[in-house]
Parts: sequence; C-alpha cells; structure tokens
Amino acid sequence: MSLAGLFPIDKWNFKSQSILNNLPEDEYGYLCANMLEQKYNKGEVIFREGAVASGIFFIKKGKVKKYQVDQTGREQIIYVANTGELIGYHAILADERYPDSAATLEECVIAFIPKEDFLSAIEKSTVLPRRLLKTLSHEFAVLINSISVVAQRSVKERLAITLIVLREKFKEGTAAGEEIMINVSRNDLANMVGTGDENIARFLTEFKLAGILRTQGRKICITDVKKLIEISGYGTSE
Repeated sequence: MSLAGLFPIDKWNFKSQSILNNLPEDEYGYLCANMLEQKYNKGEVIFREGAVASGIFFIKKGKVKKYQVDQTGREQIIYVANTGELIGYHAILADERYPDSAATLEECVIAFIPKEDFLSAIEKSTVLPRRLLKTLSHEFAVLINSISVVAQRSVKERLAITLIVLREKFKEGTAAGEEIMINVSRNDLANMVGTGDENIARFLTEFKLAGILRTQGRKICITDVKKLIEISGYGTSE
C-alpha cells in the first residue's frame, strides 16, 4: 500500500540515495578510485561519535542506525539509513569529527570512500556540490520535523510514526507480494521513539489487540497502516 496522500513520508526520509545516481563517469571514478567494500555483521559499529572523520560510507546493502549516547549510556537513535544512502559526509564537509555514531541493524555491505577522494570529487564535479547542498537542506528540514514531533506528540503517536517510517524502510528490501516485516529489537525501537522498553511493549500489545499489527518473534508486520496513520496524528492536511 502506498502512503501517497495519506502520510508525509518525505518529512522523515533523507535523500542521500540521489547523490551518487547517474554521476558523470569520470566524476564517479574520482569518487570511487580507492573505495573499499566491507561486510559487516549485525550490531557492528561503523564509526563512533567524536572520532576523527577519515571518510564517508556508502551503504550498498542493509540498514544502519545513526545515534548518540547520553550520559546514562542510553542511545538516542536519530535516523535509520537504508541501502543506497551515504553516511558520515556531514563531518567531512564541516571538517569536524563525527557528530554521531553509526552501527548496523542487520548484515550489511558498506563501501568506505576516503576523505581525500570525496573532497577531490567535489572540487572536480559540476554536479556533486549542487546535489549535496540540496540533500543537506532537506535533511535539515527532516531533523527539525523530528525535534518538533518529540516535543509535541505523545509516546503512542511517536511509536505509530516510527512504525510507519520503518515499514517504508523495510519495504524496499521486500519482494512484491511478500509481507513487509520490520526487523528491529524492542530496545532499538524504544531508542527511536525516545521512551522506555516497557512503553513499547504496552503499546505494541494494544496495537495487536486492535488488529493494527502482528508480531513474529521480534519482527513486526503492519496489517492496518491506515489505522496507524490515524493514531500518528497525521492527516492529509499536514
């Protein structure tokens, strides 16, 4: 089921997939001259907050969580990056250390592009700088929207929004006709919503009893996305 006209999914997804699409061959060559591809197991850290930014990462397969850790050691998941997205480039562009951490949510294949190659490609490219500026502008709007939601929406509404967004993330790796299964731990889900595990368990049970979703172990299948959109507080006017 498409969310078009029902839920403003663009307010929740970055658009870094478009950065490398159809770049001129020579410009793509500069970018990938020394690219190294690596397989990651589920739960592996790709880079940590505060580390020196040595390059950017292109997710060729899988999903990655971007997060920060508070003083109590609790994660606050900022974003889930999907296949085709770039991560780590904000730090390179700002000439700063990584502002957050990144770790795999499942088995991934990720390509590392050294800082020098990325900056060289930007200098030589006529397309890349414009795409980066457009993407960064959109990401700023997405983050402002996320901050607003945390401040203004209830935990139940935030969980509904998170499940809708995750459904779209996992839809991309699902074959036509197959059920979309959201495969994240309850702890990660709680860290995305910004609440405790007990609240997640309580509301998931409530949603199950209402026929909105079903679970299979830790996997979640949304069976009535329209009801979930109603709970989220979003309508066609937003």
